[in-house]
Amino acid sequence: MALRVATSRAVAAASRRSAYAFVRQSNVVAPRCVPALSVSSPVLGNQTFPRNGSSSFMSTDSLEAVPPPAEKVVLPPMVYIAGEEMTHYASDLIVDHWIKPYFDTSAWEYFDLSCKARDESDDKVLSDAVEAGARIGAIFKEPTITPSASQVKEFGLSKAFGSPNGAMRRGWNGITISRDTIHIEGVELGYKNPVLFERHAVGGEYGAGWNEVGKGTLLTTYIPDDGSAPFVVDKRDLTDDHNVAVVYHNPYDNVADLAHLFFKRCLEANVTPYIVTKKTVFKWQEGFWATMKEIFDKEYKEDFLKAGLLERSGGELQHLISDAATMQLIRWTDGGFGMAAHNYDGDMLTDQIAQVHRSPGFITSNLVGMADDGRIIKEFEASHGTVSDLWHDHLAGKETSLNPLGMVEALIGAMNHSANLALETNPNDEETKEMHAKVMTYTSTLRLALHNTFRYGQGTRDMTGPEGYTTEDFIRKVAWRLGRYLAQQEEEAPPPVLEEPDRTYRRNYDVDHTALRKLFEKYEDGSGKLEYKKFAKMLTKMGVAPEKAGISQGEEKLDEVKNV
Repeated sequence: MALRVATSRAVAAASRRSAYAFVRQSNVVAPRCVPALSVSSPVLGNQTFPRNGSSSFMSTDSLEAVPPPAEKVVLPPMVYIAGEEMTHYASDLIVDHWIKPYFDTSAWEYFDLSCKARDESDDKVLSDAVEAGARIGAIFKEPTITPSASQVKEFGLSKAFGSPNGAMRRGWNGITISRDTIHIEGVELGYKNPVLFERHAVGGEYGAGWNEVGKGTLLTTYIPDDGSAPFVVDKRDLTDDHNVAVVYHNPYDNVADLAHLFFKRCLEANVTPYIVTKKTVFKWQEGFWATMKEIFDKEYKEDFLKAGLLERSGGELQHLISDAATMQLIRWTDGGFGMAAHNYDGDMLTDQIAQVHRSPGFITSNLVGMADDGRIIKEFEASHGTVSDLWHDHLAGKETSLNPLGMVEALIGAMNHSANLALETNPNDEETKEMHAKVMTYTSTLRLALHNTFRYGQGTRDMTGPEGYTTEDFIRKVAWRLGRYLAQQEEEAPPPVLEEPDRTYRRNYDVDHTALRKLFEKYEDGSGKLEYKKFAKMLTKMGVAPEKAGISQGEEKLDEVKNV
C-alpha cells in the first residue's frame, strides 16, 4: 500500500502518531464513511441531504462513519470574522463538520460583519474586530458585502457602509497582501507551478481624496511636522469647466518590510522574483524599485544565485514595466515566479492571474501587517465575494454547488498562524508543542482530503461538470475522507492525474463559439498545426474570447467579485 501522509517523509512517523491521537478513542480498524449531513437552511429548514444518486459517487456509501475523538484539542485564540450569503452558509457547515469534531474553538473570538450587524452597531463591530485582530494577530475572514446604493435600500440599512478592508489594513499596519495561486497536485490548472504576488497593502488610489471642481488653480501643499517651511508639491491651472481633482500618496516606510517578506517567500517557494512598477512614466515610483533592489542585492542575491533561481532573469533582480508584466502573466504559464507591485497595479495584475489560473477562487488573499511591538499580524480570506447568485438559488430551494477551496485555504492559513504564534510565545511548554503538532498535522491532512476529493472526480460542479456534488454533499464527502485520513493516513493507490477542468463548467461561461470559430478560420492556415479546441481554450484563458450578445462590456460577473 502506498503511504499518503500529509507531512514530509522526514516527519512521517511523527505525523502519523499525531493523526492517530485524534482518533485514539475510536478503535477504528478500517476506512469508514460519514452519514448523510444534516444542515439547517432559512428556506429548507432542518434537513438531511441525501446522496446525489450518481453511481460515480458510490465508492464509500457502504462504509460506516469514522467517529470523532472523545477528547478535542483546545485551539489557541484566533479572530473569526463572519460575512454573509452563500459563503457564510458554507463556512458554517465547514466549521461544524470539519473543525469542531476535532477541536475546541472556545478561544476563538467571533465578529459578525454582515451589513445588518454593522448597521445595528453603527459599525462598532468593525472597530472591535480590528482591535481584536491587532491583539491576537491571527484572523480568518469570510467574504463580506460592501453595500451599494441599491443594497442599502434592499437591506434596510441606515447608510452605505464602506469596505471593511481599508480599516483593517490601517488598523493592522498593513504591509502587503499576498495573493498566490492555489494548486491541487494531479489537477491541471492555469499555471503549472506556483505564482506568488505581493501587493503593497497601503497607499495609492484606494485612499485618495477627491472633489469635482471647475476652472481655477489647484495647489497641493506639504506642511512638515518638524515645523520647517511648507512647500507646494504641485500647482496646476484648471481650464475645463468640469474637472475631478484627486490627491493620494504612497507610504514607503514599510517597503523594506515588504521586500524581506517577498524575497523570503520566493526562496521558500523556489520561484524567481520580479519587481513591477510604471517608473518610466510615474517617476515617483522609482523609490519602490530602488528599495527592493538595494535589499535584494545586499541580503538575498547570493542565496537566489545558489538556488539557481535567477537563470531566467539574467542573474539579477529584474524590473518589469507593468504593461510588460501583463503580457508575461499570459505567456509564463509554467509559473515558478513571484511579483511585487504597488497597491493598484497589484490589484489589477492579480485579477489577471486569477483569470489565467481559473478564477478568483483559486488564488489566496492574505493581509500581512505588523503590531506595534513587532509581532506579525496575518489575516486570511478568500479572494472572491459572497457568491450572491448561488445564495439566491439556495433561498429559492434550488441545489447549489459552491467550491470552498479558497475559503478553506484561508481557514488553514489562519489556524496555522494562530498555532505558530502560540508556540512562539511558549516554545518550551509541552502542551503548546503538542497542540502545534496536532494543528499542523490536521491542516495538512485537511488539505490532502480536500484536494483528493477533487482528484477522485467527486468535486463541485465548477470542476466536475453537471454531475458534480452539491455544496452540502461535497462538505460531507470531504468530512468522510478527512476522518479516514486522520485515522489511517494511507491510500491503496494514488488518485488519478487530471487535465484542467473544462471552463464551460463555470456558471458565467459566455463564449460565442460561432464568432470564435470564424476567428479561428481566419488564422488557421490549413496546416493542421492549430487545433480549434486549443485555440478556444487559449483565448478563453486569456479573457479575450468573443462573448455572446446580451453581456454588456464591464458587466459584473457574480462569481468573480472580489474584496479589494
